[in-house]
Amino acid sequence: MSRSISPDLVYELVNVGSPSLSPDGAGLAFTRSQVDRDSMETQSRIFVMDVESRVCARFTSGERDASPRFSPDGKHLAFVRPDDGGKAQLWVIATGGGEARRLTSLAGGITDVAWSPDSSALAFVSDVDPDRAPDGHDAKREPRVRVARRIMYRADGLGWRGDAFRRVFVVDRESGESRQITDGEGDDSAPAWSPDGRLIAFVGDRRADREVATHSDVYVVAAEGGEPKLWSEGLSTVSAAAWSPSGDEIAVVGSDDDEAGAGWQSWIFVIRQGRAPLRLTDDSISPAGGYAPLVPAPEMRWTADGRILFIADARGKSAIYSVSAAGGKARAILAGEESISAISFDSDGRRAASVASSPESPGDLHLTDLETGAAERITDFNGEYLGKHPPARMEKFVISRGDTEIECRAFFPPDFDASLSYPMILDIHGGPHGVFSDSFIPQQQVLATAGYIVLAVNPRGSSTYGVDFMKAVLGDWGGEDYLDIMAAVDALCERGFVDESRLGITGYSYGGFMSSWIIGHETRFRAAVIGAPCINLSSMYGTSDIGVRFGEAQWGGRRWEALDAFLERSPLTYAPNVQTPALLMHGEDDARCPIEQSEQYFVTLKRLGREVELVRFPDSSHGFVRNGHPRLREEYLSRLLDWMNSHIGGCR
Repeated sequence: MSRSISPDLVYELVNVGSPSLSPDGAGLAFTRSQVDRDSMETQSRIFVMDVESRVCARFTSGERDASPRFSPDGKHLAFVRPDDGGKAQLWVIATGGGEARRLTSLAGGITDVAWSPDSSALAFVSDVDPDRAPDGHDAKREPRVRVARRIMYRADGLGWRGDAFRRVFVVDRESGESRQITDGEGDDSAPAWSPDGRLIAFVGDRRADREVATHSDVYVVAAEGGEPKLWSEGLSTVSAAAWSPSGDEIAVVGSDDDEAGAGWQSWIFVIRQGRAPLRLTDDSISPAGGYAPLVPAPEMRWTADGRILFIADARGKSAIYSVSAAGGKARAILAGEESISAISFDSDGRRAASVASSPESPGDLHLTDLETGAAERITDFNGEYLGKHPPARMEKFVISRGDTEIECRAFFPPDFDASLSYPMILDIHGGPHGVFSDSFIPQQQVLATAGYIVLAVNPRGSSTYGVDFMKAVLGDWGGEDYLDIMAAVDALCERGFVDESRLGITGYSYGGFMSSWIIGHETRFRAAVIGAPCINLSSMYGTSDIGVRFGEAQWGGRRWEALDAFLERSPLTYAPNVQTPALLMHGEDDARCPIEQSEQYFVTLKRLGREVELVRFPDSSHGFVRNGHPRLREEYLSRLLDWMNSHIGGCR
């Protein structure tokens, strides 16, 4: 007998990640992770699969090992393992077997590992804090003040930053001797070795306006250290880089549009020092570049025969693409109804291993022949669970508002019967430049398999639909995006199986903004669950870690110059209109949308006599619903479902 997908999927689902193909394509290292109910910790283990036989075995002994990387000669595997203080450190083990050796013991931990071409050294990034407390410091006996000298003195998920910056280091594989090779103002990430091993390219946000505008560039520094040289002049933001085989050019994921950062809409460019960037792709796709430092950039490869291989998104779907470095149209090698989050190529660029999620699966490893496009799923760790808990069925449809098409996704209960009447919940993504993709999203699956139709809309402002569509939301939060969403609600309701007297609404971050905006302008929703919202633009400008450089671009300028617009576009302004029972849920350590946003809304609605609750999640940043404590992730989903059940009810 099938069962619904309940909030305890947090413990049941197995996640795979960090694929690394051996240079000859014969071996595949990856991580397999799952929450342990007893310890309430995520256990991450490294496995190696024989690609031919599909036989895999655990390769390292740690319970929290991650980020495996084969060396270019195939003789070693590097990986990260946390030390006693929880900081990730670099380890290496021979692929032929033996004991793993620890290479680093850095107080700032390590990320972004990259092997040198001759396999003798590794580059990585570590956090360098000149004001870090010494080892053994007793904070109770000797409390320390913290001094802010920069606008960006803290960051969500990282906490207090102060005068700390992320730097590129190089460590010798044999001796374990490390040296720092970058310095200066700004954070560095994504190191990439030149083919001859003499140079390292990296992404840095070193411009003088780094605190008030989102910019990043590619710099190149000698592997021994020295003064970095700017290579990406002419681009606004860059998020990933890969050297040409000749070592005189670099392919980058970037943007030359100040209003379209590379994290939202990007292109593939080829850069060479002293020459204007050459754009290779158009905005029908958006190459993936990660979000440093929390989400590393996916691998990109420039092959010996002149192809640049990368993953990109288009209209909420992912594909593996190839484009000629000499110019020409990008070609999708593998395009399906899925979302690709990580990829690894063999040394010749003939085979790729990727992690892909679909609406029916939270993620599996896939192997693709890049010459024929033939692909095969090679893991199915969640098959048994999903067999007993069938996921929702997804249907895509498009509505038109004037000349603009809006793509929508509806998720139906597994036993959906169009002759019955169902409650519907509107789910709104974050961003505003986020996107609902062809992937497995826990809250949608929990709600839909509990008997609700879930509507997920990609209104203007969403990424992967072209740069003009993405930029249409700038300065217009709660304008055309709101009308797009409501038009989609109307379109689905017209199909006859939605009970319009039982509508719910939910969203997180910008989705929380839009949920609170809508209930301040509409009374048709019977329940609202609002996660980590942006409620008051004026206060968020000064309390969010990105309030200035993000807010000025999104909300119309500097606060003292656009105060009327800030007030007009704040959901708090329309709180007196709210009639919908609202549940607010927020992490107490959220630096992106600080909890004071929910506090203001809660107090105002409570003073107005409305039905409202505020749930505070301790020790939780903005991203806790994805990577926070498992008990709190489960509770978020449980309270979401309970609020909807108590105010709307399931299928009749």
